[in-house]
Amino acid sequence: MISAEGASESGDIRLEPLNNTHLPGKSTPTGGTAFMDSSPKVTANGVHDIEDRILRITGYYGYNPGYSSHRREDGSDSHAETPGSESSRESSSYQTCANTALKVLGGLLMVLCVSSSWVGTTQVVKLTFQSFSCPFFISWFSSNWNILFFPIYYSGNVVITREKQTPIQKFRECSRLFGEDGMTLKLFVKRTAPFSILCTLTNYLYLLALKKLTATDVSALYCCHKAFVFLLSWIVLKDRFMGVRIVAAIMAITGIVMMAYADGFHGDSFVGVALAVGSASTSALYKVLLKMFLGSANLGEVAHFLSTMGVFNLVFISGVPLILYFTKVEHWGSLSSLPWGYMCGLAGLWLVFNILVHVGVVLTYPILISIGTLLSVPGNAAVDVLKHEVIFSVVRLAATCIICLGFLLLLLPEEWDSVTLRFLSNIAEKKSEEHGEELTESSVNTRSRSRANGAVSIPLA
Repeated sequence: MISAEGASESGDIRLEPLNNTHLPGKSTPTGGTAFMDSSPKVTANGVHDIEDRILRITGYYGYNPGYSSHRREDGSDSHAETPGSESSRESSSYQTCANTALKVLGGLLMVLCVSSSWVGTTQVVKLTFQSFSCPFFISWFSSNWNILFFPIYYSGNVVITREKQTPIQKFRECSRLFGEDGMTLKLFVKRTAPFSILCTLTNYLYLLALKKLTATDVSALYCCHKAFVFLLSWIVLKDRFMGVRIVAAIMAITGIVMMAYADGFHGDSFVGVALAVGSASTSALYKVLLKMFLGSANLGEVAHFLSTMGVFNLVFISGVPLILYFTKVEHWGSLSSLPWGYMCGLAGLWLVFNILVHVGVVLTYPILISIGTLLSVPGNAAVDVLKHEVIFSVVRLAATCIICLGFLLLLLPEEWDSVTLRFLSNIAEKKSEEHGEELTESSVNTRSRSRANGAVSIPLA
């Protein structure tokens, strides 16, 4: 504690430190009533020592004892940094900025790829229907391409990790998803059949809806699957109840009703809305059951399972297109007359979309995949307006906006309310700290002016 013993006639103050006083970052006085050369020096107005003490007492955030924003009399800082530490800090900050930039660019690229692949899939379906209107055959043909999922995963895994496992060894390793004994014929049918049927039904209903509605309407209605997933997860998986997601589900249902009302609840429009909602419902059921079955499966097990679904589709569902052909429900004509270019392009885009969705969840944030799916709505709208010259009614636009807004609300994390409160409290604390800093600076300036005028002031200990 520094005390003021008195003032001389000229108004100067004589400060005398006690023997046990030691300011951080400064040398300890060796005694006597006079300052030694190694003792802390006070500037002409005493600002430096007072500032140090006030900041130490008030516990100012980020304050290092003995360090002042002011320069010492000799022009050097109280804590000089070595060139090595400064360069290391610069390199670490540069590396952090580079990693953040790469993550942002990778996330934006993933969003763009997911959105583009889904828009391309929807638009190619519309082009295919102009010359070949057999939705179940197209859905079956595209689903067969899921067989390529595991070979693509194995090729990428070999390139990245340089593993020496053969494809058979890797396949058996990933077969543990079906149990300790691996995959048997009974488990193959029991585990794969429900998911393969749901996936085929989802794709088939989606293609039927595209025959009745525009690509924009179908893609917007398909976004309702997010609300159905929440409702099923809340009921079946006992997920946490969230009021904001209930509001989002109500908004999705409102958008569906408005979309059906746009043409008066009759004709192809109403049937198309029902088919699109049916596709979204089966997709939600598929995803909830897949979450129950796969749980925390790795990417290799997911690739194995999707390829297994493709094999089941090829072996067991191939009879359905034949039945539809002989009953004249879907007539193909000759195989040479089929638009193989459109069909292969559609199947390839669908496969790319599935790969991006499942790989993107592992490599980046799942919310980016959802945003990419949502951006397919304005993407399809742009194509419909520019290429097909579609004119949207006010009711359809309002319904699409309501569904998209509900989709965005469903993307809020479970702890969004507490996170928001913490963010607001941090802002309030930061403002209070800045206000306290301003008060501290004003008090320091007041003491400095008083000392310069010859008044006696007792520094805080």
